[in-house]
Amino acid sequence: MDLNAKIKTQGGVYKRYAPLLEKLEIINFSDFLYHIPSHFDDFTNIKKIKDLQIGEITTLIGTIETVKNVYTKSYKKIQQVVITDETGKLELVWFNQPFILNVIKKGDKISVAGRIEKTGNFKIVSPEYEILFNEQTNLIHTGRLVPVYPLTQGLTSKWIRRQTYKLIHENLENLNDYLPILILNEQNLMPLTSAFEQLHFPKTLSDFNKAKERLAFDEIFILDLLSKQRKQLWNKNKTNLKINYEKYKDKIEDFIKNLPFELTNSQKTAINDMFSDFKNLKSMNRLLLGDVGSGKTIVAAILMYLAHLNGYKSAFMAPTEILATQHFKTISNLLIPLGLKIGIQTGSQKTFNQNNTINIIIGTHALLSDKLNIPNLGLAIVDEQHRFGVEQRTILRKKGDNIHFLAMSATPIPRTVVLTAYGDLDVSYLSDMPKGRKVIKTWLVPNNKREGAYKWIEKQIKKGDQAFIVCPFIEESESMTTVKAAKKEFERLQKEIFPNLKLAMLHGKIKAKEKDKILSDFKDKKYDILVATPVVEVGIDIPNATIILIEAAERFGLAQLHQLRGRVGRGEKQSYCLLFSESNNIQTRERLKKMENISSGIELAELDLHLRGGGDIYGTLQSGSKLLKIASFSDFELISKAKNAANKIWPEIKKYPELLKKLEENSHDIMPD
Repeated sequence: MDLNAKIKTQGGVYKRYAPLLEKLEIINFSDFLYHIPSHFDDFTNIKKIKDLQIGEITTLIGTIETVKNVYTKSYKKIQQVVITDETGKLELVWFNQPFILNVIKKGDKISVAGRIEKTGNFKIVSPEYEILFNEQTNLIHTGRLVPVYPLTQGLTSKWIRRQTYKLIHENLENLNDYLPILILNEQNLMPLTSAFEQLHFPKTLSDFNKAKERLAFDEIFILDLLSKQRKQLWNKNKTNLKINYEKYKDKIEDFIKNLPFELTNSQKTAINDMFSDFKNLKSMNRLLLGDVGSGKTIVAAILMYLAHLNGYKSAFMAPTEILATQHFKTISNLLIPLGLKIGIQTGSQKTFNQNNTINIIIGTHALLSDKLNIPNLGLAIVDEQHRFGVEQRTILRKKGDNIHFLAMSATPIPRTVVLTAYGDLDVSYLSDMPKGRKVIKTWLVPNNKREGAYKWIEKQIKKGDQAFIVCPFIEESESMTTVKAAKKEFERLQKEIFPNLKLAMLHGKIKAKEKDKILSDFKDKKYDILVATPVVEVGIDIPNATIILIEAAERFGLAQLHQLRGRVGRGEKQSYCLLFSESNNIQTRERLKKMENISSGIELAELDLHLRGGGDIYGTLQSGSKLLKIASFSDFELISKAKNAANKIWPEIKKYPELLKKLEENSHDIMPD
């Protein structure tokens, strides 16, 4: 098979299994090679039948003497097979697997592995097995360290193992090692073909770890080179879009002076960074990182106002209709009084017209429509940019000619990750919060104080406050199972805990219009409590909501808990975050206690990186394109080695055609735009 071919395009069994494999992120045949075993069964202990001992895990090779079905009193079938070697006999037993007798035949030479039991005769129950067709048959499922893979329902490790073995050995000659010999020798890395063999079929666990190190190094090394390549290409993009700050300095300063709040020091620094970008001959290409509530939107509004004064339009893209609508309202309030016309383009709202009168268009993926022409576009801003695919961001950029680009994110991303994954972008941090913003008081509530916490919440609500109660995903993503669990909790809260309060429910399966209505009613204080799945993580601004209660907090990373916590504390009132956890694990509770004293999202994300090796936030960060399949952002030593190697090779990259080819292959797969 061609390693780059998509599995779903092939016939037979591959086409049937393709939807299941996609759940494991195995899309192309090459993805089998990067699907790492979760552990290994040690079947290296090969013995003769006479030497077997009860309880040991072993492999033995022999010939099938008899095969038969045995029926129990309840008419269930037991498959009973007798295997012999020159030293004795052994019984093999399977329960209700009649197909076994279609595969294993009398006279077959076979290798079997499993735990030796003795109830009557010596036997192995449900052993791993493989038929040996000749003396040259290589053992894959027995007689070695046997890889066991992460699975989804409908797939077996044995099937994945067989495909992976076949792919490796059919493609060994085609796997050109793209790493220069200089790097391989300096870093003491094994060759690529050996790395794939030892990752899946190692002789020892030490070989597996060396293979994993080689492929993890490759990922960081390639990622860093791609970053350098993309930065170089971007810097070559000369732009004719001159956005002049000095000419309109007075108007910008008046606008800032008339804001109902004072800009923070980091907002001022970020704005100056961007004004400096506009002076360059190349287009701005910047990432603005800041916690929820740190004031990214006002920075974006100032930039769009300056673009307008210079005669250019701006496009502002957000990942959800809720968030786009919120930005539309905020930016309209700020800029319509100055004479700008703001349009919105979402699945259900379209106020953008083609007569060239709109100055700023705000929207969702709907902005990417071929039918939407934005004449004289000079600035594109993407909020929560990691939630868009590379192609989507590229389409938005191409609606103008070398336009200025700003990505924004409230997702707390550790600096190590930013430098590795977004090295082609200039970065600005909003590190301080607006004046007057109170720190959200956070408590990990002991289980014996749950009832007291409910009473306290009701008391606060009767004073005029509102609350969120967040139920976690019980699967990797929101599904109907999750929704049913949330509905059950909602009914319990409404009937048993808060019968005198008005509760509403929000989850991702609710249609956009209904979701907007619920949020609007909650904002208008028609409900006291909003029970929700983590769909509330971004894009909901309810200044009167002062309490957020998070159930099963142990299921979230610290950075994700921090983002959920950011749903409150939007107004002037003191706000609170209550963490409930059923876990009694000391380390888990100590991790959650960190939320009580740390209010910085970046600090929590970096702590998560140390404690959990990334945590849930990297699932979000990597959405749409898996940045790292083998390496971890928490392996700081490896990142340092790979980045140093990339710095060394980059000036002479043209000397290495295989490496350049690898960069081309990966440019759309693992590098965020």
